[in-house]
Amino acid sequence: MKNKIILLTLVALTSLASCEYSEFEENYTDPSKVSETSVEKQFTGFIIANRNYVLPSYTNYFVNLRITLNRYTQATGWVNEENQYVPGSAAVSGRWNDYYQFLAQYRELEKVYAGLSDQNKEDNRVFMITATTYLYDHTQKIVDLHGAIPFSEAGMLSTNGGDYSESYPAYDEPEAIYTKMLDDLAGFADELRTLDINPGILIGFESQDLINRGDIDMWLKYINSLRIRMLTRVSGIPSFSDRAASEINAILSNPGNYPIVTTNDENITFRIHELGTLITSNSFQTGLEDWEGNIAGKAIVDHMLNNDDPRLTYVFEPGEEAEGEFLTLDPLLSSSVQTELIGSNTMTIYNRTTLSRNQYFPGMLINASQIHFMVAEYYLKEGQDAQAKEHYESGVRESIHYYEMLRNMSNNLISPEPMPITEEGIDSYLADEDISWDAADGDMEKMRLIAEQKWLHFNVVQPNENWAELRRIEMPDLEFWVDQSNQQSLPPNRWIYPGSEQTYNTQNYQQVQPNDNLTRTLFWDN
Repeated sequence: MKNKIILLTLVALTSLASCEYSEFEENYTDPSKVSETSVEKQFTGFIIANRNYVLPSYTNYFVNLRITLNRYTQATGWVNEENQYVPGSAAVSGRWNDYYQFLAQYRELEKVYAGLSDQNKEDNRVFMITATTYLYDHTQKIVDLHGAIPFSEAGMLSTNGGDYSESYPAYDEPEAIYTKMLDDLAGFADELRTLDINPGILIGFESQDLINRGDIDMWLKYINSLRIRMLTRVSGIPSFSDRAASEINAILSNPGNYPIVTTNDENITFRIHELGTLITSNSFQTGLEDWEGNIAGKAIVDHMLNNDDPRLTYVFEPGEEAEGEFLTLDPLLSSSVQTELIGSNTMTIYNRTTLSRNQYFPGMLINASQIHFMVAEYYLKEGQDAQAKEHYESGVRESIHYYEMLRNMSNNLISPEPMPITEEGIDSYLADEDISWDAADGDMEKMRLIAEQKWLHFNVVQPNENWAELRRIEMPDLEFWVDQSNQQSLPPNRWIYPGSEQTYNTQNYQQVQPNDNLTRTLFWDN
């Protein structure tokens, strides 16, 4: 970690109403100017610190995703160029530094909590369980980008009294980080369910919780759904396969104790209640649309067109000069032809009303469709076909209604009115030969159906999940232009580490340097 990142402590108002976000004072307060803080204030500051990687932001979409993950999954179309499969240094270093500032916020929360009396620790335990859950959600994303990362010793500069020499963090192996997170989350699932929370503390928690507004049942669904996501990610490798099958079975067999997200009403999100606050999607437009970052990927649009997908007109819209046709950009064409096609304003783009210009677009953490598709995969592997089919179809239905919901909550009407969605239309879609579970020939074809529906559902909305699942399952099979001018001729398997690690964390970086290349696969990538 770059050792001279300035630690900024976010302080949020303790008087926030549980569903109103109209005021945030001293949002980025220098710790040296803060006379006192508290667990609940640090808790909200910690959540806010990472908001740009939950709510769609300009930095994440334009700097990071536009030239990396959205291309690696062909969620978007772009003009081919040399060196296009090497992640840019601005994307890599920016995402890395932001994560470690976020982790430093968590360490500050740990520091404040550690200073409490035993009774106050017990009273404030709910803050630590939920904060750690949120940290692990985003730590998984960073591990899935890089592999080994500094974690257990990282973010300790403040804890170590500002001593830089004691604060250079070693790298933790990704398997160890996953094991730690899975162990803790399993414990949280039982602890939070039975936790006797002081009523006064609960009132403060409801005010400071920007994710689930203090709803403990929703936090339990978040914890158990996150467990399913992590367990599914590692389910294909021998060292985790038995654990994954056992724990997913335990969760699904006891929904009373281990509830999960199953409907869009239960999605775990940052919800936008008022515009003009820190909880906003105002920069989604420039983040996605600038420099033609919202050009649709050919494969995804063709899949929707060929199968009369009810989501088509909610997720995409024709180019302004396309006369209503959904025309797509072939990724194998020469750059000159691609440039001409994009310049003609005929290429299909992501729906601006539903997505990029929807200022009420929620920050997505966990949603029903992704959980249904992962549960469908579990049941398929276990030979329980009827239950696999049920969750596969539920995932499709929830996805269709999810994009319908996003469109309906938008405060922008620039895009054409979409085709109405009916249950009969969804039934017809699910009965299509290329979509139907019953028409699939064998488990491999059924796995293909699940993988394709995940990919359709994630698109540019959940790019980290999209790229991770595409690498893990290796479906759908996408064809890329080969960059003959560069050693990295196709999309990479991971991101490399930022240059700051070699400069500032030299000794620890040397331990991972042999594996720091774009072709190294993640440990779960089977």
